[in-house]
Amino acid sequence: MRCTWCDSEYTFTGGDHFTVNAIVERVHEFGCRLVEVTGGEPLAQREALDLIKRLCDEGYEVLIETGGYVSTEEVDARAKIILDVKCPASGEVERNHWPNLNRLRQDQDEVKFVIADATDWDFAKRIIEDYQLESRARAILISPAWDQIDLQELANWIVQSGLDVRMQLQLHKYIWGPDVHGV
Repeated sequence: MRCTWCDSEYTFTGGDHFTVNAIVERVHEFGCRLVEVTGGEPLAQREALDLIKRLCDEGYEVLIETGGYVSTEEVDARAKIILDVKCPASGEVERNHWPNLNRLRQDQDEVKFVIADATDWDFAKRIIEDYQLESRARAILISPAWDQIDLQELANWIVQSGLDVRMQLQLHKYIWGPDVHGV
C-alpha cells in the first residue's frame, strides 16, 4: 500500500496474513485519506470486500485496481473501480469478466487497456465502442506495454481515433527501471 498524499508505503506480501483490523490500523498510521487496494487481483482475496467496506465506513476514499477477471458486483458502491481489460497480447482475454464493464459508473470508475501492438489497439477500440465506455466510465486509460510498442505510434493511433481516452505511462518504470519493485 502506498499513501499517494504523504508517500508512505507498506507492502503486505503473499506470505503475510493480516486481519482486516490490522490492515485498517496500519492505514490509520499513514495519516492520509486515500487508499488504493491493488496487487495481482485484490478481489480474489476473501477478506478484500470486508476491508473495502470498512475503509469506506471510516471515511477513506478507496480505489480498487482490479485485474478484471473477478466480479465487481459485491464491491462497496462507495469504492472507485479501476478495471483492467485484458487485451489479446496478454494471453488472458478469456479471463475478462465482461459483466464488470456493464457495472462501471460514469462518475467514478475507470477502465484500463494495456496495449502491446496494433491488434490490442483494435481490440480496445472495439470494446470501447461495443460497451459504450466513453459514456460509461469516468476515464479510459490506454497504457503501453513496457518495451513492446512504440509510444509515438500509439499516441498517433489515439489522436487519429478521436476517442476520449488518456494515454497513461508507467512512470515508475521510466524513473527507476522496469525491474525495480516497491516504488
